[in-house]
Amino acid sequence: MQDDKKRSRRLRKKLYLGEFAVLGFEFTCRINLKDEAEFDTLFDALADLMGERNLLVIGGGSEESFEGYVVSSERYQSATDEDRKAVEQWLAQQPCISDAVVSELSDAHYGV
Repeated sequence: MQDDKKRSRRLRKKLYLGEFAVLGFEFTCRINLKDEAEFDTLFDALADLMGERNLLVIGGGSEESFEGYVVSSERYQSATDEDRKAVEQWLAQQPCISDAVVSELSDAHYGV
């Protein structure tokens, strides 16, 4: 969303604009899981990573691929480049994940 108008601090906060913009990042990957137990282990480990870094992941996929968007779990906080690199590294270390791509930080509300 373009912010060409002068807006009050209160309105910028409500609209997540300017200093209140929230950043996140997207990732996509291919997964090759043998069974439901391996699925549970992988996604429990992903949940642990997200919890350690105070992040949330919104996503979904199929038996062959998974994609998600990662944001901070704290209101008015952004995911950082360090968070992005940690997720990228974690994805690369998983033997059942291939073709992982992690995007740059972007505006979580307006996609810019």
